[in-house]
Amino acid sequence: MSEAQLDLHSLADVRDAAENALSDRARAYINGGAADETTLADNDAAWSRLALDPRMLSGVTEPDLSVTLLGRRRPHPIVIAPTAFAALVHTEAEPGIARAAADTRTVMCLSTFASTPPAELAERVPDVTRWFQLYVFRDRGATRALIAAAEAHGYEALVLTVDRPVLGIRERERRMGVRVDPVNTIGSPLPMNSLPVDTSTRVDGSLTWTDLERFASETELPVLVKGILTARDARLAADHGAAAVIVSNHGGRQLDTTLSGADALPEVADAVGSELDVLVDGGVRRGTDIVKALALGARAVLVGRPLLWGLGLDGSAGARLVLELLLEELEIAMALTGAASVSELDQSFVRPAPWARP
Repeated sequence: MSEAQLDLHSLADVRDAAENALSDRARAYINGGAADETTLADNDAAWSRLALDPRMLSGVTEPDLSVTLLGRRRPHPIVIAPTAFAALVHTEAEPGIARAAADTRTVMCLSTFASTPPAELAERVPDVTRWFQLYVFRDRGATRALIAAAEAHGYEALVLTVDRPVLGIRERERRMGVRVDPVNTIGSPLPMNSLPVDTSTRVDGSLTWTDLERFASETELPVLVKGILTARDARLAADHGAAAVIVSNHGGRQLDTTLSGADALPEVADAVGSELDVLVDGGVRRGTDIVKALALGARAVLVGRPLLWGLGLDGSAGARLVLELLLEELEIAMALTGAASVSELDQSFVRPAPWARP
């Protein structure tokens, strides 16, 4: 363990330690949310409103964490969420996160607005299992080029983000004047003084369900729809060619006062969980959070901000520590819950927590 990782025993420890390692602008970009940040705070709190119902004398000491996701067996249910502009945090940027993912056999989802283009990431860390998160641009030729790059460089899925037709009100970023270095992700560098808000001028906010159906039919990659919070939209995603849905409020960064992933998940899982893979993100900070998500019907969880905390603190080693902490906590939580495998978890393992009652 490096000197930077001493006495770090939880994601909260990593977050607190990263405060001193990150610039003010990087902190504003990573940790900020939309408007009053009500949803941002509730993403964390929502998992704590659930209590676990453990099973005793189950004989479980080494639970099986593996899951089947998009038809492939994965060693565990953690996926690295797409996060933009990792070079704001550390010079290792997305390849540093990818190396941590490869070391822990974790799926990594690369953002359209990553500091590292999809071809470069595949070349620099070829052994990482990778998905590509797609924003659809007004320039559909640029969008098709992104999809072609993902297909050509071994990305196993497309994650279509649908909850950003316009950029949310992100006051921390506005106050700090968050700036990014040039990136070549979408074929042309962003100006040195570009703000993340400027990227929204390229995103097509007029997408409809017909567009999803078209994209799903034009690629051999499975398409996950990210940004679903209701049974209605989950049903529409299924009807228009999605292979999976991700229950997500964009980390509380888009529309404030929406439901948390924890609160929206049961409705979505009940609606489409028998035919689509359902994933969830937002506020997953403990192994117990993952157990609760799986019990509520998720096939896997996505984790984003903590990887940037770890990266900012200690590069790839810090990102790997975040994943190792979560995996250790998940294994212990599964054993203490009495579930021998992820497939045994269902809603009988969770209930509303008495400490969360008004």
